[in-house]
Amino acid sequence: MGTFETLATTPDCEIVTIRNFNFSRKQVFEAWSNPDLLKEWWGPKGFTNTFHIFDFKVGGRWSFVMHGPDKGNYTNECTFIVIQEPELIVWDRQSKPLFQVEVAFEKVSEDETKVTFKQKFETVEECEKIRKYTVGKNDENFDKLEVVLGNM
Repeated sequence: MGTFETLATTPDCEIVTIRNFNFSRKQVFEAWSNPDLLKEWWGPKGFTNTFHIFDFKVGGRWSFVMHGPDKGNYTNECTFIVIQEPELIVWDRQSKPLFQVEVAFEKVSEDETKVTFKQKFETVEECEKIRKYTVGKNDENFDKLEVVLGNM
Protein backbone atom coordinates (compact mmCIF):
# COMPACT_ATOMS: atom_id res chain seq x y z
CA MET A 1 0.00 0.00 0.00
CA GLY A 2 1.01 3.64 -0.21
CA THR A 3 1.32 3.38 -4.00
CA PHE A 4 -1.73 5.59 -4.70
CA GLU A 5 -3.55 2.57 -6.09
CA THR A 6 -6.77 1.12 -4.84
CA LEU A 7 -6.46 -2.33 -3.36
CA ALA A 8 -8.19 -5.09 -5.33
CA THR A 9 -9.79 -7.43 -2.81
CA THR A 10 -12.31 -10.22 -2.49
CA PRO A 11 -15.27 -10.06 -0.08
CA ASP A 12 -13.48 -12.26 2.47
CA CYS A 13 -10.77 -9.56 2.75
CA GLU A 14 -13.25 -6.73 3.37
CA ILE A 15 -15.26 -5.39 6.28
CA VAL A 16 -18.22 -3.50 4.80
CA THR A 17 -20.68 -1.22 6.57
CA ILE A 18 -23.54 0.36 4.63
CA ARG A 19 -26.00 2.94 5.84
CA ASN A 20 -28.44 5.37 4.27
CA PHE A 21 -28.50 8.88 5.72
CA ASN A 22 -31.41 11.28 5.25
CA PHE A 23 -29.11 14.08 4.15
CA SER A 24 -27.83 15.26 0.79
CA ARG A 25 -24.68 13.73 -0.67
CA LYS A 26 -23.01 17.16 -0.40
CA GLN A 27 -23.73 17.32 3.35
CA VAL A 28 -22.54 13.76 3.99
CA PHE A 29 -19.35 14.26 1.98
CA GLU A 30 -18.70 17.49 3.92
CA ALA A 31 -18.93 15.60 7.23
CA TRP A 32 -16.14 13.31 5.96
CA SER A 33 -13.97 16.00 4.37
CA ASN A 34 -14.17 18.86 6.88
CA PRO A 35 -11.79 18.10 9.79
CA ASP A 36 -13.82 20.19 12.26
CA LEU A 37 -16.86 17.99 11.60
CA LEU A 38 -14.96 14.72 11.18
CA LYS A 39 -13.20 14.92 14.52
CA GLU A 40 -16.59 15.25 16.24
CA TRP A 41 -17.88 11.87 15.08
CA TRP A 42 -14.93 9.73 13.98
CA GLY A 43 -14.57 6.55 16.03
CA PRO A 44 -16.84 4.33 18.08
CA LYS A 45 -18.99 5.52 20.99
CA GLY A 46 -16.94 7.27 23.67
CA PHE A 47 -13.88 7.91 21.49
CA THR A 48 -12.50 11.39 20.89
CA ASN A 49 -9.83 12.58 18.46
CA THR A 50 -6.87 14.88 18.26
CA PHE A 51 -6.06 15.72 14.64
CA HIS A 52 -2.47 16.75 13.97
CA ILE A 53 -2.59 16.89 10.15
CA PHE A 54 -5.57 16.74 7.81
CA ASP A 55 -4.35 17.58 4.32
CA PHE A 56 -7.40 16.59 2.27
CA LYS A 57 -5.91 16.08 -1.18
CA VAL A 58 -4.53 13.13 -3.12
CA GLY A 59 -1.19 12.38 -1.50
CA GLY A 60 -2.15 14.39 1.58
CA ARG A 61 -1.66 13.03 5.08
CA TRP A 62 -4.15 12.48 7.86
CA SER A 63 -2.38 12.10 11.19
CA PHE A 64 -4.43 11.77 14.35
CA VAL A 65 -4.83 10.08 17.71
CA MET A 66 -8.03 8.36 18.78
CA HIS A 67 -8.51 8.49 22.53
CA GLY A 68 -10.39 5.52 23.99
CA PRO A 69 -13.12 6.15 26.57
CA ASP A 70 -11.48 4.05 29.27
CA LYS A 71 -7.84 3.89 28.32
CA GLY A 72 -5.59 3.90 25.34
CA ASN A 73 -4.50 6.31 22.67
CA TYR A 74 -4.42 4.97 19.14
CA THR A 75 -2.10 6.66 16.65
CA ASN A 76 -3.30 6.72 13.06
CA GLU A 77 -1.22 7.71 10.05
CA CYS A 78 -3.04 7.76 6.71
CA THR A 79 -2.52 8.99 3.15
CA PHE A 80 -5.39 10.00 0.88
CA ILE A 81 -5.06 8.21 -2.46
CA VAL A 82 -8.38 8.99 -4.19
CA ILE A 83 -10.69 11.95 -3.72
CA GLN A 84 -13.60 12.32 -6.12
CA GLU A 85 -15.94 14.88 -4.61
CA PRO A 86 -18.72 14.03 -3.77
CA GLU A 87 -18.56 10.35 -4.80
CA LEU A 88 -15.50 8.69 -3.27
CA ILE A 89 -12.69 8.94 -0.71
CA VAL A 90 -9.95 6.31 -0.42
CA TRP A 91 -7.05 6.30 2.02
CA ASP A 92 -4.23 3.98 3.00
CA ARG A 93 -3.56 3.48 6.66
CA GLN A 94 0.16 3.29 7.43
CA SER A 95 -0.29 2.54 11.14
CA LYS A 96 -0.78 -1.06 12.15
CA PRO A 97 -3.06 -2.74 11.43
CA LEU A 98 -2.52 -1.88 7.77
CA PHE A 99 -5.55 -1.60 5.52
CA GLN A 100 -7.19 0.63 2.96
CA VAL A 101 -10.46 2.46 3.50
CA GLU A 102 -12.85 3.14 0.63
CA VAL A 103 -15.90 5.31 1.25
CA ALA A 104 -18.48 5.64 -1.52
CA PHE A 105 -21.29 8.21 -1.40
CA GLU A 106 -24.28 7.28 -3.57
CA LYS A 107 -27.08 9.75 -4.18
CA VAL A 108 -30.38 7.97 -3.50
CA SER A 109 -32.43 11.17 -3.72
CA GLU A 110 -31.89 14.89 -3.08
CA ASP A 111 -32.08 14.25 0.67
CA GLU A 112 -30.79 10.69 0.99
CA THR A 113 -27.28 9.31 0.62
CA LYS A 114 -26.09 5.73 0.78
CA VAL A 115 -22.62 5.40 2.33
CA THR A 116 -20.62 2.23 1.68
CA PHE A 117 -17.62 2.05 4.02
CA LYS A 118 -15.09 -0.68 3.17
CA GLN A 119 -12.03 -1.64 5.14
CA LYS A 120 -9.90 -3.60 2.66
CA PHE A 121 -7.10 -5.97 3.70
CA GLU A 122 -4.41 -7.75 1.73
CA THR A 123 -5.12 -11.12 3.38
CA VAL A 124 -8.07 -12.93 4.93
CA GLU A 125 -6.03 -13.42 8.11
CA GLU A 126 -5.42 -9.69 8.54
CA CYS A 127 -9.09 -8.99 7.91
CA GLU A 128 -10.28 -11.57 10.43
CA LYS A 129 -7.99 -10.18 13.15
CA ILE A 130 -9.74 -6.82 12.87
CA ARG A 131 -13.26 -8.03 12.09
CA LYS A 132 -13.82 -9.23 15.67
CA TYR A 133 -13.16 -5.69 16.93
CA THR A 134 -15.10 -3.76 14.31
CA VAL A 135 -18.41 -5.62 14.35
CA GLY A 136 -20.83 -3.06 15.74
CA LYS A 137 -18.15 -0.39 16.15
CA ASN A 138 -18.57 0.94 12.62
CA ASP A 139 -22.30 1.26 13.34
CA GLU A 140 -21.49 3.28 16.47
CA ASN A 141 -19.32 5.50 14.26
CA PHE A 142 -22.24 6.03 11.87
CA ASP A 143 -24.58 6.75 14.80
CA LYS A 144 -22.26 9.61 15.78
CA LEU A 145 -22.12 10.78 12.15
CA GLU A 146 -25.94 10.92 12.10
CA VAL A 147 -25.88 13.29 15.10
CA VAL A 148 -23.29 15.58 13.48
CA LEU A 149 -25.28 15.66 10.24
CA GLY A 150 -28.40 16.59 12.20
CA ASN A 151 -26.55 19.53 13.75
CA MET A 152 -25.14 20.89 10.48
